[in-house]
Amino acid sequence: MLNRYQVLINNWLAEHIKKTAERYDISFSETVRAALCCYYIDMIAKDYPKYSPDMESVKQRATLKEGGYGKIRMEELHKDLSKVYFEARKAIEFFWAEQEHNKGKAGIKK
Repeated sequence: MLNRYQVLINNWLAEHIKKTAERYDISFSETVRAALCCYYIDMIAKDYPKYSPDMESVKQRATLKEGGYGKIRMEELHKDLSKVYFEARKAIEFFWAEQEHNKGKAGIKK
């Protein structure tokens, strides 16, 4: 389920997102979603060394970085994006949330 949000983005960043969206022939919103998911996968992996992203998802992200310019078929691109979204959700819901919850418990003094 997607929700609509209004987000203010600096001009330079908006231009970069537009160019990336054009490169992959996807929407501005899809580009923002993909970038956020990649960011969370990377940051959670750095902050919590016990978490390691599914290697297939990492491979998919590498494919996305190579993409555009007709190298990836649209079906492959959407399949790869789906895998990135899944890995980000898994990282946030099952790893980050659990770790943060455990930190909260550890910080409570009796």
